[in-house]
Amino acid sequence: MANQEPIRPSHALFDLFVTAESCRDVQKHFSALCEQLQVDPKDFRVFYSKLKERLNYWKAKDLWVKIDKRASDKDYQQRKACAENKCLVLGAGPCGLRAAVELALLGAQVLVVEKRASFSRNNVLHLWPYTVCDLRGLGAKKLYGRFCTGTLDHISIRQLQLILLKVALVLGVEVLTAVEFQGLEEPSGDKGWTAKLHPNPHPTLAFEFDVFISAGGGSFIPDGFKHKELRATLAIGITANFTNRHTVAEAHVEEIAGVAGIYNQKFFHDLLTQTGIDLENIVYYKDETHYFVMTAKKKSLLKKGVIKQDYSDAEQLLARENVDHDALWRYAYEAANFSTNRQLPELEFATNPAGRRDVAMFDFTCMHRAEHASLVRERRGKKLLMGLVGDSLVEPFWPQGTGIARGFLAAFDTAWMVRSWGLGVPYLQVLAERESIYQLLSQTNAGNTKNDCTSYSIRPSTRYPHVNLSAIKVHQVRLPPPPPEQNSAGGVEDLLRWCQKNTAGYAGVEVKDFTLSWTSGLALCALIHHFRPQLIDMSSLNESDAVHNHQLAMDLLERELSISPVVAASAMASSGLIDKLSMVLYLTQVHDKFKHFSLTSSFLCFPQPAAPPVAPEGNLGSVVKGDIETNAAPALGSSSEDCYSCGQRLYLLARVNAMGKFFHRDCFTCHKCGHQLRLGGYTFHQTTGGWATIDPSHIAGFRVFVFVASERSQLIHREQFWTSVGIVGSNAFLMAQGRETNAAQLLYFPHYPLLLFFLCRFGLVQACAGGDGPTDEENSTYSDEDVPSLSDEDHPQLSVLTPHPGRVGE
Repeated sequence: MANQEPIRPSHALFDLFVTAESCRDVQKHFSALCEQLQVDPKDFRVFYSKLKERLNYWKAKDLWVKIDKRASDKDYQQRKACAENKCLVLGAGPCGLRAAVELALLGAQVLVVEKRASFSRNNVLHLWPYTVCDLRGLGAKKLYGRFCTGTLDHISIRQLQLILLKVALVLGVEVLTAVEFQGLEEPSGDKGWTAKLHPNPHPTLAFEFDVFISAGGGSFIPDGFKHKELRATLAIGITANFTNRHTVAEAHVEEIAGVAGIYNQKFFHDLLTQTGIDLENIVYYKDETHYFVMTAKKKSLLKKGVIKQDYSDAEQLLARENVDHDALWRYAYEAANFSTNRQLPELEFATNPAGRRDVAMFDFTCMHRAEHASLVRERRGKKLLMGLVGDSLVEPFWPQGTGIARGFLAAFDTAWMVRSWGLGVPYLQVLAERESIYQLLSQTNAGNTKNDCTSYSIRPSTRYPHVNLSAIKVHQVRLPPPPPEQNSAGGVEDLLRWCQKNTAGYAGVEVKDFTLSWTSGLALCALIHHFRPQLIDMSSLNESDAVHNHQLAMDLLERELSISPVVAASAMASSGLIDKLSMVLYLTQVHDKFKHFSLTSSFLCFPQPAAPPVAPEGNLGSVVKGDIETNAAPALGSSSEDCYSCGQRLYLLARVNAMGKFFHRDCFTCHKCGHQLRLGGYTFHQTTGGWATIDPSHIAGFRVFVFVASERSQLIHREQFWTSVGIVGSNAFLMAQGRETNAAQLLYFPHYPLLLFFLCRFGLVQACAGGDGPTDEENSTYSDEDVPSLSDEDHPQLSVLTPHPGRVGE
């Protein structure tokens, strides 16, 4: 018998790499393999091609075929789409690693940072058909022989992480474990965006990146992102993992895809009567462990002694000190034993990373969802694209099995965003497109994605049947103020110290407060000169010419930094007219603008979109619908800088805003009678362009009712009519007379302007036509029959006519 050819060291190392069952072993054997083949993973552009070339092994070739087929997709552009980009991925969970694989296929340099030193989560994930297809396409079956060999499609989190880690390493992704991310470090000098890591390994000191992907879980939300809370009725989940010895007896036990009480009432009734355990549902998967997850009813947990004391607050209810862990273990054991007909021999709990029995009880009453999925930050001319994937984007509702499926979809969507970024698509368009796709994610299930999962790619149209990449427009991405920094002014005293620091040394300037110290105007000019010396010649200023100094400073701030004056220069020059709160408001804007101007910063995010960049002057109103703000008000043709009525200059604290137009308080008057208008008590004439009052003094035939709490009526019946309007102070009432009962009822309105607006809307109110309104004597003599109509020539000044024939609700 001929001697067998000896196994090459590289082949043996590859076998060890493929079969490694821990994160540490995977990294150790891969490093040894690279050293044996003399290939450097840091040379990411050619690493994969060199690895294929030098590892001529039939087992490896099967994996190369899978990866090459995936990489041949045209959207990757032969791994050159993002060849100039560097990406930091936070978190080596399944979604973080899946995103890292896609970024590597796009040709980007990718670094993954993971706080944990090992992969130790036993819990099992349900897989949708497309996730099975996707993982098979990455060579999952080559890297884990038992992948989806059971009756149900699922995989443990730990094993899924190992598969994706191996694929990522092969593609040249650098993965750091046992390293904590402590925040972003902004660019300084020639250095770009970097990460603050602990401990900080030497190789990453120089790693600068322009893409940051957070997959750090729901507990970590990067600055700039906000979460919505989705709250439901109390739901208590219990997970339990038992050791799987892979015996024949264990293999014969049937898995439970998901049994709910409403579909199998006998099972849950028997469970309750025999064990005292009351569940809403239960799932059993047989994977690396025997995995059970169930929803337990609070009453049952209290009765079995699992929860010691009842509380209305879910966090307090499930606090560690309020849970009897021995009782919890018994509860999970009995539920698992009963649901498998006691066919699992020698049920023994698996251990968690802390070395304890792997049983956990949690509350999924409240779940979180990010308001937006992407964001761009810029400092010193260097932009950073940020995105969320995994639980930090959308926390899953585990009974639906959506976690890993939507997590992978979000990873693909994020990769598509980074592709656009790498190809030079304008960043506002990149953000708008990403948010358009994100709108679909929470609605996605296994039944409304495309059926041909083999054609899925990072291109959204291959996965979503009705995706609209322009659902969010570019102009709906807004530019909010920069986020606060650690040393930002946190109060009035901090602001005062900032002003003192930046005006120190200027002649004639001594800032001690927010009133007298600013009278001459030199302090404000000194602030501008400190940051922008080219704008002001301090030697030319005269301390006695306070009005000129203030006007110069305010004009510069408005022109250069878009900070509108709060009061006139003459008021600023008078110590008796300077209001402290007004100065604090004004100087806070100056502080924020100058601080961030020096960093040349901007902060782009979504949603709460702004108005289009090109719009008719003065078109300031808007209507908000959900997260999207759309321009909806008519353009009336004036600037917010000037009074709409007189055209003179306006200041922030001396203006009134009506329908998006700004007025001096004295200019906001009725164009007929000349009375000053009240907010909520006016109307606008589209034909004449004038403003008129809707005021109680202009209401005809109104009656004053004494309000009695017991006479409140929440609704007016359809068979009732409005007969008159009553106003007492700022409260308004409608009197309704029953058609059959002839009994009068009152409907109470807390604020009469709301009622009057409603009446005006339906033609019951007419704008003031002049005059002083009806007298008290006239009001006392009107009867329900005498109230004039709109055409009544005897009362041209009347603006509300009641009663009005018509049924409420029609």
